[in-house]
Amino acid sequence: FRSPLFRPNRAALLRVFVPSPDGTWLSTSSVEECEAELRRSGTGVAKLLRVGDVVWDVALGDEGNVGRMVWDGGYLVDLDYKYSRLGELSPYFHSLAFSPSYFHRVIRIGASAGHNPQANPIVYVDVSPWGKEISENLQLLQERGKAETPNGALHDVVQWVHRSSFTIRRPGNAPAPSHLQETYPHLIPRPQRAPVPSAPGFLVDPNWYGRVVIEAEGTNEGLVDLQERCGPGVFPPRAETIAKQIRNAKENAQARKMWRVVRERSRPGEIFLRAVTEKERVM
Repeated sequence: FRSPLFRPNRAALLRVFVPSPDGTWLSTSSVEECEAELRRSGTGVAKLLRVGDVVWDVALGDEGNVGRMVWDGGYLVDLDYKYSRLGELSPYFHSLAFSPSYFHRVIRIGASAGHNPQANPIVYVDVSPWGKEISENLQLLQERGKAETPNGALHDVVQWVHRSSFTIRRPGNAPAPSHLQETYPHLIPRPQRAPVPSAPGFLVDPNWYGRVVIEAEGTNEGLVDLQERCGPGVFPPRAETIAKQIRNAKENAQARKMWRVVRERSRPGEIFLRAVTEKERVM
């Protein structure tokens, strides 16, 4: 049996019909009405929702991610538009708790760099618990890539990147998951799943187990950004005033967790992430 509403290892997509007086932008009252519609449904679908399920208000149309919100366990959360005109998953959610492809084709991404650079989704991962391992594996590499010109043409370029890696290991007492558990990770007992660092109550999705390769620009700024993401004490401190350090810590706390999944390189057991910088911000 195949359902258009649910696929294994993918977010469920539920539809409601709530006309909005504010056009395609959902106001707080409209979002609350969508939540009420879920509770009023004949089967009481709100009781069956899981964190990460996507609700789509079809009354707003079918353009991009208009009308799409994510269930956080109690309320509907709007998408984040700071780094994508189409919208991305809110930083409120812990990406390690979901499969890297969990929202694929449910939360849409742009097909061109005009909407979303390289058309790769944003995830929020705090890599500081693996900072020491990242520092030991850090390299400056030269590689070939492609760059897009303003008129849409692609050119081969040679670029420098800072690259490192770390490993997310399954708990020592956890056996390899069965075929059924690979398809339905929620069937894996909680003691056999690793906790998400600094997120009590959340467990790492088994699809993250393995090697995670991270990349940043091959510039001094890219190196500094990558070092800051590894947390304090991993790399020698830079000469900064205390006031500036405190200000930077507050401003960059969330930005240090932002990465894009490089889909064309990722595969089971090896996920590639590229650091998202302030230059990609659109709002």
